[in-house]
Amino acid sequence: MSSNDLNRRQFAFNAMGLGLACGLSSQASAQTTWPNRPVQISLGFAPGSGADILARYFARKLEEKAGQGFVVVNRAGATGNLALRAVAPAAPDGYNLLFTANSNMAGSRYLFKDLPFDTLKDFAPIASFAQITFVLVVSPKSPLNTIPELVAHLKKKGDTLYGYTNQTAQLSTELFKQMTGVTSKPLPYRSTTDAMKEITDGSVDFCIMDGTFAAGQVSQGALKALAVTTAQPSPSFPGVPTMQESGLAGFDFAPWWAAYAPAGTPKEIIEKAEGWFHEIAKMPETAAFLKSVGAIVNDDTPAQADARLRAEMPKWEALVKAAGIEPQ
Repeated sequence: MSSNDLNRRQFAFNAMGLGLACGLSSQASAQTTWPNRPVQISLGFAPGSGADILARYFARKLEEKAGQGFVVVNRAGATGNLALRAVAPAAPDGYNLLFTANSNMAGSRYLFKDLPFDTLKDFAPIASFAQITFVLVVSPKSPLNTIPELVAHLKKKGDTLYGYTNQTAQLSTELFKQMTGVTSKPLPYRSTTDAMKEITDGSVDFCIMDGTFAAGQVSQGALKALAVTTAQPSPSFPGVPTMQESGLAGFDFAPWWAAYAPAGTPKEIIEKAEGWFHEIAKMPETAAFLKSVGAIVNDDTPAQADARLRAEMPKWEALVKAAGIEPQ
């Protein structure tokens, strides 16, 4: 082999190595400088909903930390699953994130057939950031003031309706029906705002609703709260008893929200976003905001959020089966 051939080979090898190094350097630089343009957050619920109120607070705080826009995109429909469907196949570059509830991540696989995503395989957890109180509400005009009074009324009336907008509301209501022996037909709504008219005029007999939305409505007298779904009383609903205190021993629904990225998102981006969520969780402003909307701070790491989700899946599967709900 001539010296010219050796020189050409050495040049090609060096060029290839330089190209690889530049590529890796560019990728590392992109991860280090992320985000250098606006980040899109997909949310499976409508503007003005409890989920929207929650998401926009955290998006605003992330903007302050990152110095870049975090834009909430409302993808209402399919009880929140349109947002998951949008993010699962997105590029894993940190510019398409998901804010969603455990009801979607844990419950959807048992409530829906042929989902175009896998909640364990297609998403990378970043952090869980809030635990939400749900609350059973009736019309403010209703003469009913307690859960025992509601149960007696529903049994006497016979043909009744309940409203729901997400899996947590649906499953917690089905559990309520099982434990009390009442019968009531489900009436799904696209958003809680859509359900308000029928609840307030009494067309819908009751609704278990996201406390993030309901807290303001209850305090303004637009809804009447009979009980919260969590095991402990909620400071956001002073004077409102728990379901357990109302006679339903063991009743405990404490839904939580988390941020996810598409699977395969670089670890450096996940860790950077996680750090911001931890900082936001420690802010007194965050605790005050969450209290005002029926919630408390969660501050899970990615590993903790993943473990929390996996632990809940058997519970959701059992509840769906016990309720006799056929996957749609």
